[in-house]
Amino acid sequence: MSSRSLPIALIFVSFLGITQCARILGVFPFPVKSHYILGNALMRGLAEAGHDVTMISPFEDTGTLSRGTYSNIVLTGFSERYEEILKHFDLLNDPRRPISAQIMFQHIQLMTSNATLGHPNVIPFLNSGEKFDAVIVEQFVNEAVKVFAYHFQAPLILFCSVGPNNWINSAVGNPSPLSYIPYLMDYPIIKSFTHRVVNTLIYIAYQLMNYFYVFPKNEDILRYHFADPPNFYELYHNASLALLNSHGSISQAVPLVPTMKEIGGFHVKPPKKLPKDLQDYLDNAKDGVVYFSLGSSLRSKDLPLKKLEALLRSFGKLKQKVLWKWEEDILPGQPANVKLGKWFPQQDILAHPNVILFVTQGGLLSNTESVYHGVPMLVIPVYGDQHHNARLAMKYEYSLTLPYKDPEFSEEKISYLLNELLHNPKYSENVKRISRLFHDRPLSPMEEAVYWVEYVIRHKGALHLRVAGVDLPWYRYFLLDVILFLAVTAVLSIFLLYLGLRYSFVRRRQSQNEKMKKN
Repeated sequence: MSSRSLPIALIFVSFLGITQCARILGVFPFPVKSHYILGNALMRGLAEAGHDVTMISPFEDTGTLSRGTYSNIVLTGFSERYEEILKHFDLLNDPRRPISAQIMFQHIQLMTSNATLGHPNVIPFLNSGEKFDAVIVEQFVNEAVKVFAYHFQAPLILFCSVGPNNWINSAVGNPSPLSYIPYLMDYPIIKSFTHRVVNTLIYIAYQLMNYFYVFPKNEDILRYHFADPPNFYELYHNASLALLNSHGSISQAVPLVPTMKEIGGFHVKPPKKLPKDLQDYLDNAKDGVVYFSLGSSLRSKDLPLKKLEALLRSFGKLKQKVLWKWEEDILPGQPANVKLGKWFPQQDILAHPNVILFVTQGGLLSNTESVYHGVPMLVIPVYGDQHHNARLAMKYEYSLTLPYKDPEFSEEKISYLLNELLHNPKYSENVKRISRLFHDRPLSPMEEAVYWVEYVIRHKGALHLRVAGVDLPWYRYFLLDVILFLAVTAVLSIFLLYLGLRYSFVRRRQSQNEKMKKN
């Protein structure tokens, strides 16, 4: 059998195990477009594999399918609420107040979970009596919505939009040594003793916040919406599978338990023909094109004036053309070599051979698409996983970084970084090498996602994949009871040895004194 026919044969074998299409529910309530893009790509992929898919999210998909069925339950009002959240963006990204920012983020997620379960479009669905073969939930500090799997008596599959991290590791019992794995995604790669100390303290602080605030609040949400809610900790550790939006070629190599499967890149589609104006613009760029987009969480039009002017002057000095995702009709001071667009087909643009640099905020979608198409990056990380992604990209030398909060965010710094990336061939060579690693897999990422979802359905939850660690209380998981026992035993042994030696010494002295008296 040829290597090219192997994936097709494996998919055919996987289909043999399911004689009828499965009914699969996806729950992706976080009102951010990038999260929806991933969730929608996964659910559409399952539908295209012949399954009957229902997706709960703040957005609606009206596209057509060649196979399967896809229906939406839209969380109306969520997107508008997120617009209000964006007004507090500075607080969410304030490095001087990390605890306040995290508490606010947790509060937002708790509100999202509560609003999802109480949404007028969801309540009738919960009471509909429908049956599902699997429930896929995005793992994003939204533990209460895992109740959908319990309610519909279906295996729970978790999807993690940012790859392995503390949220997903804890849920499936995946080891995450603090000695070399950052607990928070925006913490530096662990290199020093100080890093390890701070990483451990962060871990302890967040575990305390989870057990004394986040988890009890999720329990309250369950009790409010359900007359007979499940045990929260059984629900929390109930996952049969965890699909990870990551791949070892672009992320830190870490342990993965059998329930965790990497499918990073599953959302990337073959490039489509561009609109004529864009196609002509890119085709005629003899010196190449720099593509600039800050994604959906931070909009270019909201950039502070000083940063905006620095970018304008830096781009204006380039001989390359620049495509800029700009959310308004006019950009004051727009250089002649800059073309604006409120929206661009990013994947199709990055696939064009004349695009030679991507200036991005460094979200995992953008990072993945850039590596997939072999385009080096200038990363302007803002918050969350973006800092971690930027560090890894710099480590593998296919990117340079200018943090959004960097006090040296200036025309001079931007121009230096742009010129280095555009004229030093090592960045392009490295990203093409990483791209080859990213593509070298036995199955495509979407084929692997479909296979494992079907595997869990075929094997009624695939409980044999679960590690025993998920059923252990935290003190047993970390061997704290054993460590305490050994410590107490060691102290008692030393104390008894001390008493024995002291008694022996005293007896010897007494014996010597008696001999002296007799003499």
